[in-house]
Amino acid sequence: MPAIHRTDLLVVGAGPAGYTAAIYAARASLKPILVTGLQPGGQLTITTDVENYPGFAAPIQGPWLMEQMREQAEHVGTQLVYDLIVRADLRNGPAPDGYFRLYGDSGDEFHARTIVIATGAQAKWLGLESEKRLQRGGVSACATCDGFFYRGKTVAVVGGGNTAVEEALYLTHHADKVHLIHRRDSLRAERILQERLFANPKIEIHWNRAVEAVLGHGEPEVVSGLFLKNTRNGETETLPVDGVFIAIGHSPNTGPFRSEVACDSDGYVVTEKGGTTTSVRGVFAAGDIQDRIFRQAVTAAGSGCMAALEAERYLSGIPAMTKT
Repeated sequence: MPAIHRTDLLVVGAGPAGYTAAIYAARASLKPILVTGLQPGGQLTITTDVENYPGFAAPIQGPWLMEQMREQAEHVGTQLVYDLIVRADLRNGPAPDGYFRLYGDSGDEFHARTIVIATGAQAKWLGLESEKRLQRGGVSACATCDGFFYRGKTVAVVGGGNTAVEEALYLTHHADKVHLIHRRDSLRAERILQERLFANPKIEIHWNRAVEAVLGHGEPEVVSGLFLKNTRNGETETLPVDGVFIAIGHSPNTGPFRSEVACDSDGYVVTEKGGTTTSVRGVFAAGDIQDRIFRQAVTAAGSGCMAALEAERYLSGIPAMTKT
């Protein structure tokens, strides 16, 4: 039997931003409800060693970190609901009773005075079976997260836009050699980034090359190279590398919110500069759903904190609603 869940603050998404927002909201006695979505824990659930999250001297496992956040959120009073929001009525503001309406895949309804959208983003992948198989063995979509593991090694970056060039440049601080693989004969990146790329002696560009497969060896299997195909003449070659970074963009998990709050051309939720307020009063966004630049667990957590604090301030400025 479908249920109606009513709360002062509803968090949608169970990554670092969502859990942090819930923790702060619960400590403010807002009795938040968090709807987990399809992948509780977000992208960190497919991340093995995490070395850059503050507070841990030794590497930690991404899934373990998210489990700790979940336990903390529940411990301070967050109610977790394992459901997926499939529809939201936000753009016209709350209903006459002061509550926004959201609808879960289960049939349940969620009525909330304020909402934090924290559904994250997903890296775009090439779609290769070998790429997916080796995501825990040397295939990554975040140089800032994983570049440290390739000190003194050889890596490849796949892509031709700003993200790919920035990742390649960043990786030169760790790796001895960086190969940039691009399926065309020119880059889409900004000119100043291209100039820096061309001037870096550690970077070698492979024009007109498409990745046909990621090669691996050993047990557990780790990346050993790339099988490349020339997009002009069809010739193939093998390129030995120790790690591969896919940098062809990210897709924000905007889902049912895309037509309800202002989003940019790529689907990222637009928030007020320096804050998490969206185009709809009482609706806030945190984490990768509104951050197309940093995309780090720690920045997501920070914006989750901001969203909860802004939501609390918003609620304190309006009279209490009479429950029906």
